[in-house]
Amino acid sequence: MNKGKLIIYWVATALLSVGMLGSGIAQLMRAKEMVSILTHLGYPLYLMSILGTWKILGVIAILVPGFKLLKEWAYAGLFFTMTGALVSHLIMGDSGKAIMGPAAQTIFIVLSWYCRPANRKIDIAKL
Repeated sequence: MNKGKLIIYWVATALLSVGMLGSGIAQLMRAKEMVSILTHLGYPLYLMSILGTWKILGVIAILVPGFKLLKEWAYAGLFFTMTGALVSHLIMGDSGKAIMGPAAQTIFIVLSWYCRPANRKIDIAKL
């Protein structure tokens, strides 16, 4: 594997993991800022428990060796979560920090998924 691509993978994966883990924990703890965000977007507060749990489990799935199919699902779930957050903020007319977080995380998800090493990918030929 190209060394540059491997570096991009690990940097993107680290940034993705820190962001998702941090926001997942904040959602599970019902941090004031998270409550404010979900309330502003019009979502029910119980959604924080679901999203927080999924984010933490998604990070674990991406970081743990093996479980290639689970990794695909984790990347997809995190992608849908972040693009959903981004679209929600755009629909509400938000800008700046409100859209930068989900946009950056979406970029990290795509970079991590695209640049991941072969031993973390499903071998399509074997399906």
